[in-house]
Amino acid sequence: MNTAAAGQPLIPQPPATVAALRQAVGRIAPAALPAFTRELDLAADQSRQGSDPAPLQRFVTQWAVYVHIQRRPGVAADFRRWEDLAEAGDAARARRAASEIGRILDDAHADIARARQAWPCAGSSSRSS
Repeated sequence: MNTAAAGQPLIPQPPATVAALRQAVGRIAPAALPAFTRELDLAADQSRQGSDPAPLQRFVTQWAVYVHIQRRPGVAADFRRWEDLAEAGDAARARRAASEIGRILDDAHADIARARQAWPCAGSSSRSS
């Protein structure tokens, strides 16, 4: 894994494409690559079976959020700590942990949405399926 200055991301947020996300996961969380591949295969199968791009879109969004969090070591550590507390704490601590996890996820989704607007050809599809 790469190292970064305190508070700085390990890598820039990649575009929300399968290829860019696969490369990013390989750099910052290589142990997650088997899960990435399994989930991609499942999403692709679901999309083909239903002639619906939604499963692939959900996959890309989910992994863009994962990369967004994991590329920032402090945020990733906080996320893991809150997950652990949610599982091991009492009800009040679990609610607090769930709130913090939600905040981290909301921030990641918002940052990704802003980044998508800035990417070239954002929202347009120049390729046919």
